[in-house]
Amino acid sequence: MVHVHNLIAAIENQISRVIVGKEDAIELALIALICRGHVLIEDVPGVGKTTLASALARSLACSFRRIQFTPDLMPSDVTGFTLVNFHTGEMTYKEGAIMSQIILADEINRASPRTQSALLEAMEENQVTVDGVTHPLPQPFMVLATQNPGDFVGTYPLPEAQMDRFFLRIVMGYPTIEQEMDVLERYSGAEHPMASVAPVCSGHDILEMQAMVRQIYCSPEVRSYVANLVSATRQEPSFQLGASTRAAIALVHAAQACALLSGREYILPDDVKLMFLPVLAHRIVLNPEARMKGVTAEQMLTRILQNMAVPVRL
Repeated sequence: MVHVHNLIAAIENQISRVIVGKEDAIELALIALICRGHVLIEDVPGVGKTTLASALARSLACSFRRIQFTPDLMPSDVTGFTLVNFHTGEMTYKEGAIMSQIILADEINRASPRTQSALLEAMEENQVTVDGVTHPLPQPFMVLATQNPGDFVGTYPLPEAQMDRFFLRIVMGYPTIEQEMDVLERYSGAEHPMASVAPVCSGHDILEMQAMVRQIYCSPEVRSYVANLVSATRQEPSFQLGASTRAAIALVHAAQACALLSGREYILPDDVKLMFLPVLAHRIVLNPEARMKGVTAEQMLTRILQNMAVPVRL
C-alpha cells in the first residue's frame, strides 16, 4: 500500500507542474485510472481540460494517442478498418487511433453521434470489432475525453449510453486570482511547463494498483447504502433517467479507490459520499419541468445524499 501512495504522489507531482490549484480534479483522474475507468472532463474552453489529460498521459510510461474530434471524423478513423490486398486476396486490419493505452478524445462532443458511438464497445469491453473480427485493446486502457458545455456552437450532446460509460466527470472551474497569477508566472518562461513532465509510472504499475483496488473490503451495510442511494435516483420525480446498475458498480469501485488512497483496507460511508456526485451527476437526465425551473442534477443528488440514512454498523 505504501508503494501505491508513492506512485500516486509521484504522478500528482508531475501533473502539478502544469495544473495549478486543481488538486481535487487531479485526484479524481487518478481514482478513475486505478479503477479501470474513463473520465469526462467538462467545462468552458481554456480552463485546462486538455492540459490535465495530456499531463496525466505524459506522467505514465504508456502508449498515448490524441484524437481530435471534429464533424468530419469517421468511425473508421477511431476503430480502424479492413484493407483488401488485391494481390493475395487477404484481409488486413489497419489499426485506428483507439489502439493505444491512453486515449485523449479532445472535444468529443464536436464529432457526429455516429463517430461518438465508435467508442462504446472500446470503453465497455476493451475491444473493437471491425468487419466481424474482434481486436483486443492494449492494457491498461483509459479514455480521457474533454467536452465543452452542450449549449456551445458546433456541439452534439453525448447520448445517455455514452455518458453512462464514463466512470466519472470532472468539472475544472475557473482558478482563483492567486492561482491564475501562478499560472501566468509558469507560462511566461522560455520553456513550456509541459516539457518538464516525465513518466513516473509504468503500465505494469497501473495494472498492479488496479488489482489492489478490487481487494478493498466492502461490507454488506455499505453495499446496501449504495443500492439505496442509486434506487432513490430512480424514484426522484425531477429525474427523467436515474442512475444505472453500472453507476452503482462504479460508485463502489470509486469508494474502494478512496479507501486505498486513505490507507484503509475497507470502505467507509464517507468514501461513498465523497464519490457520489462525481460518479453519478453526469449520468442523470432531468425532466423538462426541472430544467425549466433551473434545477441541476447536483442539487437533487445532494438532497438525496443528505436524506439517506448512513449505516452505523460496518
